[in-house]
Amino acid sequence: MTGPATTGSPTSATAHQLWTRSRGLLVALAVLVLAGIVLAVLRSGDQHGRLDPRSPDRYGTRAVAQLLADRGVTTRVVTSTDAAVEATGPSSTLVVTEPDRLTDRQQRLLQDAAGSAGRTVLLSPGPASVGVLAPGVRASGPAGATPRSPDCDFAPARRAGDADVGGIRYASDDPDAASCYLSDDLPSLLRVPGPRGRDTVLLGSPDILYNDRLAENGNASLALQLLGSHPEVVWYLPSLSDTAASDGGDRGFLDLVPEGWIWGTAQLAVAAALAALWRARRLGPISPERLPVAVRASEATEGRARLYQQANARDRASETLRSATRARIASFVGVPPSHAHRPDLLSPAVTPHLPEGTTEVTDLLFGSVPPTDAALVRLADELDALEHRITSTSRASGPPPAPPEQPSSASPASPPPAAEPPTSTERDSTS
Repeated sequence: MTGPATTGSPTSATAHQLWTRSRGLLVALAVLVLAGIVLAVLRSGDQHGRLDPRSPDRYGTRAVAQLLADRGVTTRVVTSTDAAVEATGPSSTLVVTEPDRLTDRQQRLLQDAAGSAGRTVLLSPGPASVGVLAPGVRASGPAGATPRSPDCDFAPARRAGDADVGGIRYASDDPDAASCYLSDDLPSLLRVPGPRGRDTVLLGSPDILYNDRLAENGNASLALQLLGSHPEVVWYLPSLSDTAASDGGDRGFLDLVPEGWIWGTAQLAVAAALAALWRARRLGPISPERLPVAVRASEATEGRARLYQQANARDRASETLRSATRARIASFVGVPPSHAHRPDLLSPAVTPHLPEGTTEVTDLLFGSVPPTDAALVRLADELDALEHRITSTSRASGPPPAPPEQPSSASPASPPPAAEPPTSTERDSTS
């Protein structure tokens, strides 16, 4: 086997091979990173300042804060539970924007603060928070935020009329609770009265507060009546430093996974297992198949040599060359095939067939790995020359004598066979 010699160093060849193999993956990774950056830039303002009274974005609430300020109601933004508890009083309305993000300890603190607030407005409280912040209330599946009529006796809802209320729906055991904006007989706005004229309002969706929807239907009227019943609004926006990530809460990973994701993942896992069992092949006996195309031995040898060259597998290539040569010349020098790979038996048998002064038989047949591709090519040439010399010499002198058989100890030694007359070829070679 001969392989093409390389002109560069092994290090540069390896670097070139690595680049050739990985450039497609690197290009795909670069495209993904660029697409992510573009999407992040395009959507950077979509959720900026969500429900923040200081944000003019479409999901901000700056418009309702300005309308409240025009009516003499101040809005105070707080980002920690302690600040919200400290700022809440009988003359204030406490607005909790994302109750489900709070830990149990934070929810209990806000529940205590709600007892002293004039009104508490909870925006989209779900099953994770409604049990603590609004005892006796149960949360149900969400509904779309579409224009609905109030259908209740709650004065702010009756005066506002139709509004874009939806989201999470609620049910209460309190007979004095006001259930408004029904969807399948469950309200998306629930008012639960409290002691000393205080109350808690659960709003299933904050859509009526967004800047881009405040002017639609009766959204502005309902928002101002819910938030403007007291001279001050304490607007609580939970921050990353104040929620379960660093508040010392006892929530685990599964508690932070959104509702339904665990069951969805379990169903997908079961479906994947069933699909794998359905598509899995049964193990059976090996069935021979005809090759679709015949490959010439020279092409297979050249292809394998190129694979060795790309992998820099000179050790395996040289051992393959030497092993094949030893197996082929062993029978010509009188060495059994089972001992063809023993240097103590093969080297002395090969030495008489070489020119005088040649002492590198062991290094040639059992030597070290060639350091370069050029040395590997030289090794292949030398092995080929050695095999050609031995086979040509052996053919000229006749087949090698068979190894003598040892007589059996149980039977007497038989006399040696009579010598056969020489053949014409042997007579010619002798003469």
